[in-house]
Amino acid sequence: MKYKNLIFTLLSLCVLTLSLQARELLKIVGSSTVYPFSSAVAEELGATTKHPTPVVESTGSGGGAKLFCASNGANSPDITNASRRMKTKEFKTCVKNGVTDITEAIIGFDGIVFAQSKSNKPFSISKKQLLLAVAKEVPNKTGDKLIANPYKNWSQIDSSLPNREIIIYGPPKSSGTRDAFEDMILKAQTKKMKVYTDLFKKTGNKTYKKYKLIRTDGIYVPSGENDNLIVAKLSKNKAAFGIFGFSFLTENENKVQGAKIDGVYPTATTISSGNYPISRSLFFYIKNSHSKNVPSLDKYVKMFMSEDMIGPDGILSEIGLIPLPTNKRKSAREAVIQKNKLTLEALKNK
Repeated sequence: MKYKNLIFTLLSLCVLTLSLQARELLKIVGSSTVYPFSSAVAEELGATTKHPTPVVESTGSGGGAKLFCASNGANSPDITNASRRMKTKEFKTCVKNGVTDITEAIIGFDGIVFAQSKSNKPFSISKKQLLLAVAKEVPNKTGDKLIANPYKNWSQIDSSLPNREIIIYGPPKSSGTRDAFEDMILKAQTKKMKVYTDLFKKTGNKTYKKYKLIRTDGIYVPSGENDNLIVAKLSKNKAAFGIFGFSFLTENENKVQGAKIDGVYPTATTISSGNYPISRSLFFYIKNSHSKNVPSLDKYVKMFMSEDMIGPDGILSEIGLIPLPTNKRKSAREAVIQKNKLTLEALKNK
């Protein structure tokens, strides 16, 4: 019996030792929008240092946060990429599961583009018209009641728009791009529209206070976390539009073109200036507790935040990342180098 106990103890110590051993391969999950930038840094790390090229998976911002926050174990992801800020409920899940030392890295700006095939005529739309195309419920003709979205054709929304069917390939619910699109196109507009706010006051239904329901009748087609698949769909279906990050527009300018939103075309200049109406910051989140046993983690993070990567003349600007202003880049870099600890209060206040 004593020998069995001794063997069990030795086996337990072996398992513990293995779990604490250094892991060479850096594990990164998260946003499909941040994926090209994260992958470029990973390849650079593999090519210029003794460390192996990190594994980067495109799981969506929501999917990445779920994996990242599920455990602080040795084999859990070291970094999760996000095309919107970490949600408070995600942070609480992290804390609940022992992931308590997280640093937030802001890498730059991105625009959400509404794109179509390059072979089509240029398209211009307002945020209000885009809302009416994608919302699950829209105002009736008199504007005093919400009805199930009846619009099947762009010209039904506004006679100035073309007589063309509405078909939109967009990100799924797990995507940070979808979260940001819902916030900026649906929630931001409906909170100022009486027909939605009156329903909240009358019923107390919080859906109408922060309305961001996208239609589910086949007009909006969730198309997975690989934005290149949406680009491919636009080449096959000339009537369709796609929703994805600006970097995929710059990478596929020979295939697709962005639409003007409120009269503004998506470019690096209009996005960084704030003139383009649908733009957001991009992030990644670091599990600092893994730094000790994953030697490449700190080096990858330092490389990612360097001017050679996120600066105006950096590698990532060549593939669509829009740099932060100089002072914001500096403060973002310092926060990461100092491993500033993310708090729930900080998430609530921004």
